[in-house]
Amino acid sequence: MATIGAQSFLWLVTVGVMFAALGAAAFGIWSLRPVPAYSSSGVTAGSAFAATFRVENASAWFPLSHLRIHCALTGFETPDMVGADQPRIPARLEPGESATFTCPFRAAAGGSPNDDLDVALRSEIYFRGEYDVPVLSSFRLTDNRGPFILNTRLLPPRWTAKPGKY
Repeated sequence: MATIGAQSFLWLVTVGVMFAALGAAAFGIWSLRPVPAYSSSGVTAGSAFAATFRVENASAWFPLSHLRIHCALTGFETPDMVGADQPRIPARLEPGESATFTCPFRAAAGGSPNDDLDVALRSEIYFRGEYDVPVLSSFRLTDNRGPFILNTRLLPPRWTAKPGKY
């Protein structure tokens, strides 16, 4: 009777170890997935909403394929969501590669550039990237990043991740 109980216990431990190994492998593979990283170049002249953004493939292993970026502007009146200018983003971003894009937001403030800056300081930008899963290109992943705020403490000012958020 003791040997049957010991075999059952050994079988239970073996199954538990197998599930833990499968879970660790799945977590490891998920951690290697490509993830877009966003940054902004400086706002030198004109509208703060006309900034050029950079998207980089932060993965060391897999490319970002068929990346589509949508930009959302919140913080004033109603949210405004637009698609980024896709022709500047290649169909495939290899590991470590980057591309630039702009978010063609409509003029948020009608009037002087000072009004535009005031609206920009009260606004936040979010990015939603959609791209193909590596190896299984029939599935798509979605990555939401933000908020990004206009940081006027940097020279020239640029859109940066909101402190404490990301």
